[in-house]
Amino acid sequence: MNALATAARGGALLDAALAERLRASGAFYEVEAGRLARCCHAMAERFARGGRLVAFGASPAARSDVRHIAVEFVHPVIVGKRALPALGLAGEGGSLGRQVELAVEEEDVAVAFGGGEEVADALGLAAERGCLTLAFDGGATGPAEWAFAPASADPLVRQEVCETAYHVLWELVHVFFEHRGLLAGRSERRVHDGGASSFLYPFLAESEHDLDAVLADVRRSALAKAREVGELRTQTLTENRDALLAAAAALRAALDGGGRVLALGNGGSATDAMDLVADLRFPPDPRWPPRRALDLTEDAAILTAIANDVGVEAIFARQTIAHGRTGDCLLALSTSGGSANVIAALAEARRRGLQTIALVGYDGGRVAAERLADHVIVTRSEHIPRIQEAQASACHALRALIELAAP
Repeated sequence: MNALATAARGGALLDAALAERLRASGAFYEVEAGRLARCCHAMAERFARGGRLVAFGASPAARSDVRHIAVEFVHPVIVGKRALPALGLAGEGGSLGRQVELAVEEEDVAVAFGGGEEVADALGLAAERGCLTLAFDGGATGPAEWAFAPASADPLVRQEVCETAYHVLWELVHVFFEHRGLLAGRSERRVHDGGASSFLYPFLAESEHDLDAVLADVRRSALAKAREVGELRTQTLTENRDALLAAAAALRAALDGGGRVLALGNGGSATDAMDLVADLRFPPDPRWPPRRALDLTEDAAILTAIANDVGVEAIFARQTIAHGRTGDCLLALSTSGGSANVIAALAEARRRGLQTIALVGYDGGRVAAERLADHVIVTRSEHIPRIQEAQASACHALRALIELAAP
């Protein structure tokens, strides 16, 4: 296939990918925004009673969502939001059933990602314990009180819609901590005395507000966030079209030549790197071949050893020294475009002859301004959850474009 034909097919793929994302997201949030608001309230009640969020999933792709939702709740990126307790349980820890059996407690919020008997059984066990139960992407919906399943045949689109949904839950659960008296428990036990959690929720002993009005506000906010990410996906996939096509061609050439993709990022961006590597190794489309990829965020022993002995700025550069070879590609995700360890890894990759690709937010930061990567995709926003959601679309578009690009 010649370059012009490949570019035309790639452009058509991006147009179709964007249209399906806008359709699926719009349909989902129009129907589910009210339920998301009520689910936020139910989750806030559990947190106020000392509960935690416990997420789990069995597949490599589900693992990235498990890690993503946990890091968002524990380490909020929005200034002023409380850190909320969350755990992520995935396949590397052994049987999900055994992990859930040992980890979950009565007031917890159990969140299942993906399908399969193992996930369904684990969610059922959490329900028996008295947990509030959620399920995303149509998996394990039987025992879940709150099941959210986007209507799309494309698993990558469904993942993106679900990612926005759990970001919305994380962002808006805090609304109920900012209004007095809205967290009356569903049992006889009331939460107006926060007990051990009272230092986090000093308002709980105060007077009540109108729950219906707050739920309506939260619903409108969920719809606004969905519209915002739709606009940002449009910007990301249209303004960066040439960069996406060129990056996909570089990735395809590297992979066909025996090279590998090395992916990295921090926090939520680390989970996007996990997801990209999972999609490369275990293709969501059965027509695509498995591709060679390394997740440089994966090994906690390596990350903590380098951080402790050398410094956090070296955690990805040292691994690039160890693994990077001429013919490989390094793909970095950064919402700021200025993370020191990302910049160090890009510089090391260039020194070693790797092709470099960066997905960045804001105005592109140092990565874009100083042209620190060969291919730069900029998502123009300062809202970190929305940046990550649009970058997920870009990563998924790259995964599909790889299979179209000429060798």
